[in-house]
Amino acid sequence: MVAITLNGRAVEAPEGTTVLEAATAAGVQIPTLCYLKDLNCIGSCRVCLVDVEGEGLAASCNTAVREDMRVRTDTPQVAAARRANLQAIMDDHRALCATCVRQDTCALRDLASTFNLADAPGPLPEPAPWDADFPLQRDSSKCIKCMRCVAICEKVQHCAVWDFTGVGPSTKIIVRDNLPIAEAGCALCGQCITHCPTGALAARDDVSLIMEAILDPAVETVVQVAPAVRTAWGEGLGLSREEATPGRLAAALHAVGFDRVFDTDFAADLTIMEEGSEFVEFLGSNAPRPMFTSCCPGWVRFVKQHYPQFTAQLSSAKSPHQMMGAVVKNTLAAEADEAGRRLFVVSIMPCVAKKYECDVPELSTVVGATHGAGTSDAGLAPDAPATPELAAEAAPDVDAVLTVREFGRLLRMVGVDCAALDEVPFDNPLGLSTGAATIFGRTGGVMEAALRSAAFLITGENPDFSACDTTAATPETPWMSRELAIGDATVRIAVASGLENTSKLLDALESGEAAFDFVEIMACPGGCVGGGGQPIQFNSELAQARAGVLNRLDAADKLRYSHENPDIAKLYADWIGEPLSHTAHEWLHTDQESWQI
Repeated sequence: MVAITLNGRAVEAPEGTTVLEAATAAGVQIPTLCYLKDLNCIGSCRVCLVDVEGEGLAASCNTAVREDMRVRTDTPQVAAARRANLQAIMDDHRALCATCVRQDTCALRDLASTFNLADAPGPLPEPAPWDADFPLQRDSSKCIKCMRCVAICEKVQHCAVWDFTGVGPSTKIIVRDNLPIAEAGCALCGQCITHCPTGALAARDDVSLIMEAILDPAVETVVQVAPAVRTAWGEGLGLSREEATPGRLAAALHAVGFDRVFDTDFAADLTIMEEGSEFVEFLGSNAPRPMFTSCCPGWVRFVKQHYPQFTAQLSSAKSPHQMMGAVVKNTLAAEADEAGRRLFVVSIMPCVAKKYECDVPELSTVVGATHGAGTSDAGLAPDAPATPELAAEAAPDVDAVLTVREFGRLLRMVGVDCAALDEVPFDNPLGLSTGAATIFGRTGGVMEAALRSAAFLITGENPDFSACDTTAATPETPWMSRELAIGDATVRIAVASGLENTSKLLDALESGEAAFDFVEIMACPGGCVGGGGQPIQFNSELAQARAGVLNRLDAADKLRYSHENPDIAKLYADWIGEPLSHTAHEWLHTDQESWQI
């Protein structure tokens, strides 16, 4: 340990610790903008300055403690230096805070208020051109060149979409090689958004599109909510985790004006029935190992762009929200049509890549092309393609996606007092779900849920929950692996989250260093609970706490195996027949190799 004096108080810190880390551990807060622990400690913003006796002002984020160091963080001179540096940043920042989607979570705005900064004396910078339709949006005029997006994209997400040119005041953040963003290998994980300290990066805002649908009397709006949303939706609304219950979430969606409120957890159970059945068939085949999960579109984009040799090994199962969209459009369209209305399906997701996914043409089903149980697939022979006339009718199964942040803005716009709402259940018949579906939102959850049902499909008996447990999976290690016996088979599984971790696992698979039968990948560290569409708290990683919510909900659920969901059984009996049937393939499966990026 190293002994220092901090603001006149004796403090000890481990050798190699920075002044910023030592101060934080001692309860002394030092403002930062560019700092990102272990990833971006470049001291470029100069907001974390401290006074080191004998040395003068130094950036605390990259100055190591040493024995007998005497540090002051609380002098007028330190405050004045920080203020001057912040003013220089603000003078080159397009501060239109009143209309910025990050106004409540912008670290720069918070510091500008704290340090009583003045408006920029010169004209505001103008944003560079950007593709307005791309799910990831960038306003270069709000960029403060902190390099956090560069660091997170390269070091955590392995995509290296962002780069920089120039030095000092001439530094500019650019898309790699000056490519259009759509051609730069972006996975649309959104981690650059959640780690940006300003409004320079954001998801495309589709709130107005949803409001138009809600207000249109000819439209029947159907909304679904992803498993991870229930862990975080109250964070931006001032609700405690105890107040932000799934029942209050369903009530809030009704209060906004949605006609039907379904739970994507239902479709997660459906995903397990399809993917689990697919995996059972896969185990008995000679197909190349491993089979990969496919419910994360950020992962699908990543593998197609960066490791295309593995694309054919993805499960053909659609993601849960796309399955739900297909089920809604195929089972409820006739009823809506009789009422003179058309269905408009909205997904509330912790994810930016879902905005891309819902527009993938290959995911659209032809409503009414096939229907009924497996013995009555009217309209098409089992292997017959859709006719050109039917194919022309194909429309998106999910019409729009809102991030959790957009959902929060919608609630505030309408003026919903969420804390005062009585809890209500999700609507039937697509609202009942199991604990297995709930854990889809955290890393390892899809694997664990799939193993619970795959083991049953093979042995006819439910496995012990501990035998399928994947809670050891964390983004701090490249991947978690284990072997488990299912009947006469030994199944080797692995789980990874975060695309840098994913790249290490894929490299190991390709080199032969590792070998598995079934692999789950989530693009965002920690899974959907850490998704790029979740609420933002500057320099706070909340995935672990959110995952704990899902684990508690699973443990408390009366139904914890997807194959025991009675409404799933009814859906198969009334419409689909059985897992992997012709109708199941029409509605619930896809071919990711054909997707256009």
